[in-house]
Amino acid sequence: RRVAERHQRDRDLGGEDADADADADDEDKKREGPNYKLSGKLAQETNTVQGVALKWSEPPEARKPKQKWRLYPFKGDQSLPEIPLHRQSAYLFGRDTLVADIPTLHPTCSKQHAVLQWRAVDVETSDFQVKKKVKPYILDLKSTHGTFLNGTKVKHARYIELFDRDVLKFGMSTREYVLINTDGKLEV
Repeated sequence: RRVAERHQRDRDLGGEDADADADADDEDKKREGPNYKLSGKLAQETNTVQGVALKWSEPPEARKPKQKWRLYPFKGDQSLPEIPLHRQSAYLFGRDTLVADIPTLHPTCSKQHAVLQWRAVDVETSDFQVKKKVKPYILDLKSTHGTFLNGTKVKHARYIELFDRDVLKFGMSTREYVLINTDGKLEV
């Protein structure tokens, strides 16, 4: 009986048991229904290479280029072997050699640093018709030390169009990559 009286008094005065009851009521109010929003987990599982989740996924307009493009790397004045860029629709730059198509092994480069992505975009011709043209773009994957295009830092997570003879740098690496269209056809 004394225990019951004490519990009643605590409830009347706002004691321990009253707090427990209030907490239970608050919990009921805070409970949410199911959350059907996209979590990204499914996309993450389908967007992996050799068990490593990629930081980007190819856009629907991704295409392999028909023109022959090459990347000419330079370290200072020394020319390094050229890299053909017309064999796939995207090239990942980064330190993670499991997933990077073009390894950038400098310590200031991120594991997944940037992507050179080929995209089919609408282009107006000289006779005012709209045609699809596959063009190169660079996408910085929120790297710590940045991606540089012709000496200017590229904004994170935005596709920036590349042109013939553009120069790319990644992080604080001294390597420069010059993009060249070897077909000799300049952009429209």
